[in-house]
Amino acid sequence: MADSLDKAEISQLKARASLVGAAINVFQASIKISFGIFGQSAALVADGIHSLSDLLSDLLVIIAVRLGSREADYEHPYGHRRFETIATVILGISLIIIGGGITWAVLNRMEHPDKLPIPTALTMGIAALSILINEWLYQYTKGIARKTRSKLLLANAWHQRSDAVSSIVVLFGIGAVILGYPLADAIAAIVVALMVAKIGFNLVMDSIKELVDTSLPPKLIAEIRTVILDINGVEGIHLLRTRQMGEDALIDAHIVVDPRITVSEGHAIGDIVRDELINRFDDIMDVLVHIDPEDDEALFDKNKPLTRNDVQKLLDTYLIEFKPSIEDFRIHYLNGQIELELILPFALSKQALFSDLLSNQCKRMKHEVEQIETIILFFKNHEV
Repeated sequence: MADSLDKAEISQLKARASLVGAAINVFQASIKISFGIFGQSAALVADGIHSLSDLLSDLLVIIAVRLGSREADYEHPYGHRRFETIATVILGISLIIIGGGITWAVLNRMEHPDKLPIPTALTMGIAALSILINEWLYQYTKGIARKTRSKLLLANAWHQRSDAVSSIVVLFGIGAVILGYPLADAIAAIVVALMVAKIGFNLVMDSIKELVDTSLPPKLIAEIRTVILDINGVEGIHLLRTRQMGEDALIDAHIVVDPRITVSEGHAIGDIVRDELINRFDDIMDVLVHIDPEDDEALFDKNKPLTRNDVQKLLDTYLIEFKPSIEDFRIHYLNGQIELELILPFALSKQALFSDLLSNQCKRMKHEVEQIETIILFFKNHEV
């Protein structure tokens, strides 16, 4: 698992997979194009160009891994993982262009079917060898992609698998020509080219979704929501937003907790949510947790909530004669209004006149200030 590997090991594995793939694709592109030209197989030449596109993807992976593995800095506080995404877009566009170019060239040649060359049997052997090599390379690259959780590397692995599939198409195309179907090799070349373009299109679309902060898959979001709700102290989820950055996911969670708990307890619950999600899901890199005492969406749209300074001014206005006795006050924002708690010395609770006057002034303030729903008096005895 990637969480058991340090960043240096992950970068080394990614680089090794790309270098191995690059070396093999140099070899494959050379023999396919060479034997395709000498063996008169347009499909094998197209397959060789497909291998060159694999080589391009390997080089892009090497560059992207080197850039993307850099530590977060002041200008990039979330790291540099999107370099991999940008590299994937470049790779996808290049594959679309390559696929289109091959298709255009072969279609031009098919306008004169009588001049289409007949490939030799040797080209079939090269295609068969390519199938075996690319299937091994796919399995090797996919294994490292899973260890390192690299989407770019996994995309590269599927690109290599597509090379194996395209070689199968080439094998059948060459065989069909030898059996007396002269257009089969050209058709196989077009099929391979369209496969290359389709892979490129998928890579571009997936990367664009990531660059515009598309959310995680619904199934994964449902699992994340379940984990959060199972945590002790979480009473609900006000808002849950997710986005992808390279192979990592970022989460914004607004959780609802008991409105009567302290700020520090709410903060502790938020930390537990963050740690639990990061530990449970390999893809989650960071979680931003916002604590809500209730589902307060749109509660304060019409009226701006009273701040602590606003409340202090109200106390100075309505309870100025009691100000020396008020040790502290607490504010609870609930249902678009506030609940105010005044903390006073316990000894004052024994003074009936004081209590009555204070209670009357509190009722007056509550009646005249629309946003105050309740005022509660707490007479503090002593700390144990």
